[in-house]
Amino acid sequence: MRLMVSGGGTGGHIYPALALIKQVKQNEPNSQVLYVGTNKGLESKIVPDSGIDFKTIEIQGFKRSLSLENFKTIGLFLSSVVKARKMIKEFKPDVVLGTGGYVSGAVVFAASMMGIPTVIHEQNSVVGVTNKFLSKFVKKIAISFDAAATQFPAKKVVLTGNPRATEVAQITPSGLSQFGLSDEIPTVLIFGGSRGAEKINQVTMDTLGDLFERPYQTLFVTGRVHFDRLTKGMDLSKYQGKVAILPYIANMPEILANIEVIVGRAGATSLAEITSLGIPSILIPSPYVTNDHQTKNAMSLVERDAAEIIKESELTSEVLINKLDTLMLDHDFRNSMAANAKKIGQPQAAEKLYDVLKSVSKQI
Repeated sequence: MRLMVSGGGTGGHIYPALALIKQVKQNEPNSQVLYVGTNKGLESKIVPDSGIDFKTIEIQGFKRSLSLENFKTIGLFLSSVVKARKMIKEFKPDVVLGTGGYVSGAVVFAASMMGIPTVIHEQNSVVGVTNKFLSKFVKKIAISFDAAATQFPAKKVVLTGNPRATEVAQITPSGLSQFGLSDEIPTVLIFGGSRGAEKINQVTMDTLGDLFERPYQTLFVTGRVHFDRLTKGMDLSKYQGKVAILPYIANMPEILANIEVIVGRAGATSLAEITSLGIPSILIPSPYVTNDHQTKNAMSLVERDAAEIIKESELTSEVLINKLDTLMLDHDFRNSMAANAKKIGQPQAAEKLYDVLKSVSKQI
């Protein structure tokens, strides 16, 4: 298979693409893959570091208010389509996959106009602007949540799940002793995303004393940009053995199998990871995302008794510790929630998306 992939801006668009590429390479070792992104997005570092051929185009999103910048956006989109067409002619893909972000809009649109089979993957419950635009042109639309189905042309939709779920399910677990914690004591992970979440961080800091007294242990990841400010002047050693406070964990997926409960955001990739492993969660959706899609993502788990939810505006130390105690101190309740999360998981997601690409590519 000659596969062209485009997606960028956030890890939520990039990591599912990388998981899918890994599946393609596993099924067809001689496959050729080209990833098209931007030179400013996270993909410009993550993709080349993964050993995947990478090319860039320049593009930007529309401003929500009236702005002269929107004229520049239109110009960049049109020039990006032209550049994408050139890349497509040179690479000659069997199929083109878009995983979201403005860059995928230009690439997938160009491919569809050239008669190349195209597929988009939507990670969230609420469809992004780019994928909504592309849905009119592509052959198939892969979704991760049932709730997204009604926002697309029904005959094109296939529920595959998020390929990241497959990748995480196959990772060899790593222990918690590397962080000064026990591998035998039930552990909660508090993690507001790679950059951290200010409100989650502050409330957790206010709760450290209570967490230290609990019979379970806590792994608290602040995000690099917050760590120094939060821990300035603190003696972290006094929490040693019960609460580990870290700026970042490079091998995060490897430790998830040793986590009993996760407290964090409700991004699509995070939910794919935790449901594939069957981990109960306390979700605090970000109120700063488009169309409040994280709340809708979270509710897809909450409604199936696979997670608890706390609005960020209602997050306090008391609320957090009460929710944690309810899960961490009640083994049966925690196991029930874990089983429900596992039922939602899509560990075969990458294989399913590969099958969609394969079936579409045969239409050439």
